[in-house]
Amino acid sequence: MPIDNNLYDRMADSWWDETGFLHILAALIPPRFGYMRRVLFDELGIDPHGLRTLDIGCGGGGLAEEFARLGCDVSGIDPSLESLGAAWTHAKEQGLRIDYRQGRGEAIPFADASFDVAYSCDVLEHVADLPRVIAETARILKPGGIFLYDTINRTWRSKLVVIKLFQEWSGTSFMPPDLHDWSLFIKPRELLGLLDRNGLRHRGMTGLSPAAGPLRIFQILRARKRGEMSYAEAARRIDLHESGDTNIVYLGHAVKFEA
Repeated sequence: MPIDNNLYDRMADSWWDETGFLHILAALIPPRFGYMRRVLFDELGIDPHGLRTLDIGCGGGGLAEEFARLGCDVSGIDPSLESLGAAWTHAKEQGLRIDYRQGRGEAIPFADASFDVAYSCDVLEHVADLPRVIAETARILKPGGIFLYDTINRTWRSKLVVIKLFQEWSGTSFMPPDLHDWSLFIKPRELLGLLDRNGLRHRGMTGLSPAAGPLRIFQILRARKRGEMSYAEAARRIDLHESGDTNIVYLGHAVKFEA
């Protein structure tokens, strides 16, 4: 089934609306940003102040704002002008300066070696040309720059959970039916091969798993379907956290080879 990436235009007003669908991604910021912050600032000891950081597929700007609050010099690109408008408006309301521009991962509108850090979340499984996105990411990173990512593994479990439970089954679905295409999910070995071929050395990977058990997740999804809680509240109750299980969602980071 073709992916409908235009839904980010149609639903752009829900990025910062607690009751809206896209606001569900706000509930996923803590585990994702927690991983990124730990890698960059705790493990690698990088000073965030003035760190040139690029959000590839920034959407409504949730992660971009987290980096900006730490003192990073943040830019964000996204193909959706409507989403960029929501991101810019919210950043202004928060008193944050973020350079938002329209652009795609396949043709990043910045010069070579422009950034210390680039990251991409909920994006790689949506792009038209994954090898090109990875090549462009490597191009805009400085030698020694860090790439952080979050994506979905192509396994029977991701098909059951993300496609069937979340997207297709009428009793539990909460995602648009054409949000994801299982064939575009990415096995870790496939992504690591692309990273390596583009001069990005793999440095670490972890999974995201729910704290809630299968029965509790089913109950949460049924309650949300009945309108008893918002999308974001459902995501918070499922409570994703870092784990060793990479069978559905995984995060990782790589470092660009020094010249």
